[in-house]
Amino acid sequence: MATTDEPADPRATLRGGLPDRYLTPEDLVTLFSLPSVETVYQWRRKRIGPPGFRVGRYLRFNPAAVRAWEAERTALEDAA
Repeated sequence: MATTDEPADPRATLRGGLPDRYLTPEDLVTLFSLPSVETVYQWRRKRIGPPGFRVGRYLRFNPAAVRAWEAERTALEDAA
């Protein structure tokens, strides 16, 4: 039985803060308790979500950009 340094549950990594790697749409679903990855893609099409970028055919998000987007959204909610 081999052991790894990675937690068995990827959500455990997200609960401890953003990981030091680029995030996937699935990570955003877990992080923000979204209904599905389609929500992330809709945000991207409408340009209302965190900025992402393509790596080949895969969509990735910079954790710092996600953190900044979340802080901006929280500030807007607090101001309203």
